[in-house]
Amino acid sequence: MLIVEPIKALSDNYIWHIHNHEFSIVVDPGDAEVVQQAIDGKSLVAILITHHHWDHTNGVAELKQQYPDIPVYGPNNSPFELIDEKLSEGDTVSFQQLGIKFNIIEIPGHTLDHIAYINSDSVFCGDTLFSIGCGRMFEGTPEMFNLSLNKLKLLPDETKVYCTHEYTQSNIAFARSLEPNNQALVEYQTQVNQWRQQGLPSLPTTIGREKALNPFLKADDPNMQQRLSDLVRQQVSQPVSAFAALRKLKDTF
Repeated sequence: MLIVEPIKALSDNYIWHIHNHEFSIVVDPGDAEVVQQAIDGKSLVAILITHHHWDHTNGVAELKQQYPDIPVYGPNNSPFELIDEKLSEGDTVSFQQLGIKFNIIEIPGHTLDHIAYINSDSVFCGDTLFSIGCGRMFEGTPEMFNLSLNKLKLLPDETKVYCTHEYTQSNIAFARSLEPNNQALVEYQTQVNQWRQQGLPSLPTTIGREKALNPFLKADDPNMQQRLSDLVRQQVSQPVSAFAALRKLKDTF
């Protein structure tokens, strides 16, 4: 049985640990020490990187020292220098020890070198899509980022979304400022608050939930565009301009 568990790291990061009690894969290891503790005797077979930011890669060098034969997978165009297997859109990666195969899509916007790893029921999407939010736009353009989110929207609704930061509570607060009468958001906020009070992660989320509640996946919704037009006091009538307005509002929320 395949298990996906979060490893808490840094202030609000999750390193995802995929294992079957014998073999392990880790996604975006920003801290080697917590990974070593979580692996706890299992055989590490691969490290998966979604993008180059330090909080996703800072543990790689130390892990490579301990496991010198373990391949590091990551984006083809990444400036991160410790990637052994460079991946582009359309590539596939299989790990027989865990019986898992990932399809690769490119989802730039947060950074230019951002990919997602997709298997039969899950997506590991780094900092592109969060629960009820998305990553900051450090390197990409609104056109690029919106296209990346649209790619993720095409996944089946039941797909589990494993993103890498615990930002859900603040993201919901922003979403409710846009849709104060959205009862589903209120209910989800209550659920997330309960999870966090119990020390539980709010992740994974699902594509279906994000399509229903995440404002950044509603850039093509006329109601959202009208709400944004009212807020920014200029006409917002296209998905790309709606995404840009959303991102600008969230950056200062």
